[in-house]
Amino acid sequence: MAEYRIDDLARAAGTSVRNVRVYQDRELLPPPTRRGRGAVYSDAHLARLRLILNMLERGYAFAQIKEMLDAWRAGHSLADVLGLEEATGAAGAHEQPAVVSMADLARMFGTQLTPANLRTALKLGILQRRGTQLVAPSMKLLEAGHELVKLDVPLAEALVLAAQLQAESDRITALLVGLVRQYVLDPKGPDWLPSGDELPRFADVVSRLHPLVMSAVGAAVDRSARRVIPEVMGDRLIALAERARDLAE
Repeated sequence: MAEYRIDDLARAAGTSVRNVRVYQDRELLPPPTRRGRGAVYSDAHLARLRLILNMLERGYAFAQIKEMLDAWRAGHSLADVLGLEEATGAAGAHEQPAVVSMADLARMFGTQLTPANLRTALKLGILQRRGTQLVAPSMKLLEAGHELVKLDVPLAEALVLAAQLQAESDRITALLVGLVRQYVLDPKGPDWLPSGDELPRFADVVSRLHPLVMSAVGAAVDRSARRVIPEVMGDRLIALAERARDLAE
């Protein structure tokens, strides 16, 4: 599990250190773990902070947010029903961040690990600074870039592709989640908050979103790969087959 200082936590959530302290003072955000004179935050804090920011953007007041979070922490807490961080997709089964050294990156990308490419990777969030360390939120994404570079695709172009993929993934995920929200939550009204009796159902709906998105997007990408790869590479595949046939004759 990743660990954050307060400035790292604020940066990862897209907010300010001052706001983090305000949310702690309002008892919306749990206190950090103390390590000597330092304070350490976890991925659970990051998930909770993102949830708070999302609710604030939706127009909820501090008192409303605290009421909901208190309900979750009390007898109807999602820790009992499912777990708050699991419900927001923040913990458990999905990929965990990994620390990578400059030596690791140099082995993967060689001379293409330029200052400009490193800045771009940090800007896109493919790499993140956590204190003195570099962290890859998704090693699978980093490995995909490594494979592209091994195939002689310039790293700068692979980073452009990564930005496009993230934008498209965000758009598709928003479409899927927005559909659930439109037909499941919005009909209850813009100011609706789940009551104690409604919390299990609300938790169940939210808990299904992450696996739903993964399943739907994964299946769609698999179908696209099976169809598009032959379409894009077809002429080269035919040429290779003809070359092999000619050599065999």
